[in-house]
Amino acid sequence: MDRPPLVYRMLRQLVRGIVRMFYRRVEVEGREHVPSDRGGLFVAWHPNGLIDPALILATSPHRVVFGARDGLLRWPLVGPIMRALGTVPIYRAQDQEGMSPEERRDANRASLGALADQIASGSFSALFPEGVSHDAPHLAEVRAGAARLFLQAVEQTPAGQPPPVVIPVGLHYEDKDVFRTDVLVEFHPPLAAVAADGDRQQQAQALTKRIEAALVDAVHPTADWALHRLMHRARTLIGAEAAARRGERPAPETIRSRAEGFEQIWAGYQVHHEASPETIDTLRRDLTRYDDGLRTLGLTDADLDRPPRVGSPLVVIGALLQAAAVALLLPPLLALGVIVNVPPYWLLKGVASVASSSEKDTATVKIFGGLVLFPLAWALAGLAAALGVGVGLDLPEAPWAVGLLVAALSAAGGVAVLFYSEVAVGAWRAVRTRVARWRHHHRLGGLRRQRANLHDRFLALADGVPAAQAAA
Repeated sequence: MDRPPLVYRMLRQLVRGIVRMFYRRVEVEGREHVPSDRGGLFVAWHPNGLIDPALILATSPHRVVFGARDGLLRWPLVGPIMRALGTVPIYRAQDQEGMSPEERRDANRASLGALADQIASGSFSALFPEGVSHDAPHLAEVRAGAARLFLQAVEQTPAGQPPPVVIPVGLHYEDKDVFRTDVLVEFHPPLAAVAADGDRQQQAQALTKRIEAALVDAVHPTADWALHRLMHRARTLIGAEAAARRGERPAPETIRSRAEGFEQIWAGYQVHHEASPETIDTLRRDLTRYDDGLRTLGLTDADLDRPPRVGSPLVVIGALLQAAAVALLLPPLLALGVIVNVPPYWLLKGVASVASSSEKDTATVKIFGGLVLFPLAWALAGLAAALGVGVGLDLPEAPWAVGLLVAALSAAGGVAVLFYSEVAVGAWRAVRTRVARWRHHHRLGGLRRQRANLHDRFLALADGVPAAQAAA
């Protein structure tokens, strides 16, 4: 496979830096499933606007050429980056006021032909078969465009060259629009070879069904967000209860363990909901009551057994000493970081709440808005420092050097404030947990008993044993 052009490699590094700054941890699984001797098509669900393709671009082991609605290519900042990455425009009917249906179909045929050429020549493309980004915890209608593109690429693949593959991609967000959370990108094994029988339309329909089934397996969709959150609560209570019975603390979570645990819980829930819906409805009510109790107290499942380790006296003393050292050694840098970076941070939150039509757009607005607002704030701080040289401030007689230094220190101070704020938030949560345990200690025993009961009932589901029988 040919080495991507220099501009592509530079922009991919830029995108990687952006997503790794926004998300605390980006985990990647299954890169070994992406072959290096042929091209292929990545298919994924689309819950998070432009962040979804950015993550695939940042984590794919090979070059990716995207198809995207043509309106995105006209956006400031975003459009030039997408064009430089080789993005091919897709023309949606609802976006084309001045284009006739025939012209739109011709333009889309040309675009799909260009993407198919890329796949047939050994590159990878990526499409989101739902055709629209959304906030639902399940797939929207999967359309046939991805299947038609892949079948065209198969036809255009030169004789003797390995045929391209379809690779489902799972995108799992801890909290998709929240700064400094975790995300998992999971490349699944390629779909089996496409059957050659039937006409093109029948092949496309059959492949679309297989893509939809593969994405259901990759996404673990639920009917609504309330049920989705309850399944995660079941996952965490099982881990906390099992650790308590062993006399241990629960192992630190990763986004990978979150996804695997959710998949196991959800599979058992679905099977038994079909077989014994009344039992499952009772289990869901009991789980909801337990979840409400924890949320009211502001505790996690593991907090029922002991306070978090980060809140132990020795760690608190260490944190205070560290804070004192920071206050003595770095006050100018941290003060500058707060003064320069906090206003654009809050401005960006306001812009995101106004400009985002729905949650799926929030992270996109925050990231691309931040690419403008924060550098602008650093530049203005540097400009103010440079101009301050000429108005009597006690600064060296090198105004532009002073300006560049202040701009650089504003950026560095912002990074320092970011990391120290994460430490402070963790310490505050630990203190709050200790206070909640002290104030509501009389309720902890009841919640522990609920957790133990729910743990046993969910394990009975996983083992294929009816919950009523397990309780007996």
